[in-house]
Amino acid sequence: MKTLTDIRRELDEASERRVALWEDLAQGHDASKAAETARLSKQIEELWAEARIAQARARYGPSEEIITRARAEDRLDRESRRWRTAA
Repeated sequence: MKTLTDIRRELDEASERRVALWEDLAQGHDASKAAETARLSKQIEELWAEARIAQARARYGPSEEIITRARAEDRLDRESRRWRTAA
């Protein structure tokens, strides 16, 4: 898994390249540059999604641990409800 720093660096590079392509496209249409711009836009979206996941992992820990804690908490809640209704 890439670090958040690596992802941000890739985002910056892709964004700068896309800006340059947009400037070129403003001068006149070029199908290959338009296709590359579309590809870069998709890559940027994917990198943002990856960055959000990396930020959540850094802040809250691995998702597997979060799910394990939530399941344990659910089991405790069910058990306490069962004890309350039995009493």
